[in-house]
Amino acid sequence: MTINIGANPIGWSNDDLQELGGDTPLETCLAEARSVGFEGMELGHKFPRTAPELRKALAPFGMACVSGWYSANLLTQDDRQEMATLRPHLDLLKAMGSKVLVFAETSNAIHGDITRPLSQRPTLDDAGWAIFGARVTAVAEATLREGVRLVYHHHMGTIVQSEADIQAFMANTGPAVHLLLDTGHATWGGADPALLAARYRDRISHVHTKDVRPAVRQRAQAEDWSFLKSVVEGVYTVPGDGCVDFAAVFRALPGYAGWVVIEAEQDPARANPLTYARMGFTHLQNVLRETGAIV
Repeated sequence: MTINIGANPIGWSNDDLQELGGDTPLETCLAEARSVGFEGMELGHKFPRTAPELRKALAPFGMACVSGWYSANLLTQDDRQEMATLRPHLDLLKAMGSKVLVFAETSNAIHGDITRPLSQRPTLDDAGWAIFGARVTAVAEATLREGVRLVYHHHMGTIVQSEADIQAFMANTGPAVHLLLDTGHATWGGADPALLAARYRDRISHVHTKDVRPAVRQRAQAEDWSFLKSVVEGVYTVPGDGCVDFAAVFRALPGYAGWVVIEAEQDPARANPLTYARMGFTHLQNVLRETGAIV
């Protein structure tokens, strides 16, 4: 088992605010990502959603399908209803050979609304965590039986945002549920991603690497910006261009095998995607070598 470095197309074309990079063709994203050295891509809104068409889109660039985000609604429906809704996406990932399912609850999330400040993000009480955790566990057990591991994406503007949220989520879910460790969301949410990596090492099966510009983060918090306003203003960047200690993160993940994905959404008009992709890939590759994660 080895580590593979992948990318998310959000650096070229944003999914939550589609006018960012809206005129960038998918082919440009794939060609530039491949030229940098990325081996695979996560899905975005410009990708085909049938296996034959998706293979046709990826094949010229020799890119694997890493995974794809799924917006869950387990606060409003049970696990059987969720599995029925999830089925087309799950079947696509299986057909493409993807081993993980990026999963996040969005039924009451505010991260896609540029007018809603993060102070208005949803929360759960103890009873809510128990119900939600049981439903996520049931879905994770079902997908794992089909060979795909559910990896939960903690995310700003959702019910799993802070360190306390992550702890509550992990405590209320079973071993079939794994964590997608996102260095950028963890840092902005007030957690140390290296400490999360150490604490949940046995339940981390996917990693998103993005960096945080502390000055933008501080202003976003002080002025109570929305998630998307913060993104537009540059709160996130690629590894090596912010305050995250990636060496500490990967030292806390001994033996990790799987995908490490650069997912640093920015305004491509202000942060050239190819330039930043190269910067992030070089820094991440150097860190992985220095920490012995890759040779």
